[in-house]
Formats: sequence, structure tokens, C-alpha cells
Amino acid sequence: MSTLPVFYSPKYLYAKITSDTTTKAAAVAASLEAQPIQYVQVREPSRAITANEIALVHSPEYAKAIATGSNRALADSNGLCTWTPEFASSRLWATGGVRDAVLEALRTRSNAGSMSSGLHHARYDYGNGYCTINGLAIGARLALTAGAKRVLIVDLDAHGGGGTASLIAGVPGIEQIDVSVSSYDAYVSTPQCSYTLVSTASDYLPVVRTALAQCADPESIDLVIYNAGVDPHQDCTTGGLRGITTEMLKERENIVFSWAKAHNIPVAFVFAGGYLGPKLDEEALVQLHRNTIEQGA
Repeated sequence: MSTLPVFYSPKYLYAKITSDTTTKAAAVAASLEAQPIQYVQVREPSRAITANEIALVHSPEYAKAIATGSNRALADSNGLCTWTPEFASSRLWATGGVRDAVLEALRTRSNAGSMSSGLHHARYDYGNGYCTINGLAIGARLALTAGAKRVLIVDLDAHGGGGTASLIAGVPGIEQIDVSVSSYDAYVSTPQCSYTLVSTASDYLPVVRTALAQCADPESIDLVIYNAGVDPHQDCTTGGLRGITTEMLKERENIVFSWAKAHNIPVAFVFAGGYLGPKLDEEALVQLHRNTIEQGA
């Protein structure tokens, strides 16, 4: 059995705001240290993402604003907080982890992950929906540069990945399957990006299975980038759908990783959505993300 590298660094964290987007990775990392998962190895990313890498999918002006705060309207556009150098550093390092997971999975032909969140809503020239840098789109472009011919982004966050869809539109070799339970950031499906909104929990897993089964010629896919949001959970007040339980999300992870394994496709996964609330405490949220790691191992 090969090792599953999961990239994480305390540099991902920005504790001056309460958003789980910038803090929850610490709790998951602590859990893995206290209760290791067999074959899982937590690794430090090689470096932060660079402005040139950001500019693969974002405008040069926005890339500069993220790094320097030079255009405050753009730098603050993600909706999370007012820009600070520390916040920028956390997003640059978290996106660097996405890059490293993608390239590691592609290089080794084995799964890899990063404890990164706040990716799929970011647009070409502004942040959106708590997302600052679209590491999914950047990762896909870097995978193509590294030799991949076909990259599939599987987005199962509660919310639509309209930001990613806009950034990969017309780029040969990248496509997206997107199953959401919230209409936020919805978009019209195209041959390149398949979007489905599920409104009934009993339909959720069948729709995920069908979306994967309808993917043409999966053996030609070189890499899956999996946006493994756990916010569809019924206890997550930001996007959750009544009836979607912890066991259902664990089965969802099994569906995704089993499908990829059956077609010999490595998966690079990120945490994406999942938020504390009155019904979802830290222990439960950590377990949801641990389930993703366990199924990927």
C-alpha cells in the first residue's frame, strides 16, 4: 500500500477571523497527530503559490492585489475579511498545497491531498464567496503543463463551482463534474462542465454515481482534482441539505475514490466547504474531513 501524502502547514491558518476556511485545517491536523490514519503522511508544502502561477487563471492585476494589497477593493473582494499581509500569506500557502497535491498525484499516479479551502468561487479578476485564489483551476493548468492530457475536476461542495467553470471555459483538456445542493454560484451546463443541483437527499448519491458513470472514456483521464466539500451535511447551516448524513458523505467519498481507482486515475483532493454551527461541532466537522482522507488512503 502506498503512502497518502496530505499537505498542510500552520502557514495555511489565519486565526484573526473565525471563518473555518482559514482555521479548520489546524483541528484536522491535530486529529491526525493524535489519531493517525494508516498510510497517511502529513507533509509541508514546498512553497507558497507565486504571482506567476496565480496569473495562469487570474488577471495580473488581481494576482498582484492578492499578494500585495495594492488594490484594496480587489484584495478584499473574497468576502472573508479585510486584506492583511498575514491573510494573503495564508491563502498563498494553502494554494501552494493544492499545487503540490496535484503535481504529487500526477507524478506518482497515486492519491494526494491538501487541507485547503476557499477555492472554487474565485473569478478571473476578483474573489467571491469566501474564495480568494482558484487553486482548482490553477492546479488543472499546472497538471497540463506537467504533461497531463486530460484533467477532470469533480466538485461536490454544497455550492456550485461557477468560478472554476468560468476559468476553465474553452481550455482544452480540462472539464468539470459539479453536483451541488445549494444554488449559490450555479451555472448552465456545457459539454465541458456538467452542473446538477440536487434538492432531495435521497437523490444525492444516485446523482453523484450517475454523473461519474456518464463521464466519457474515463481511462483517458490523467488526473481527478476533487473539491471534497462536506457542507452538504444536514447539520451544516451554510449549504447543508436535510437528510444528508455523515454516513452518506462517507459513502460519497467511497463512490468517488472507488470510481477513480477502477479507472486507474489518481486523485488530488482538497477539503473545500464545511462549517461549524449550532448543530455541527468541531469533532463532527473533523470527522467528516477525516472520512475523505480515510477513503483516499
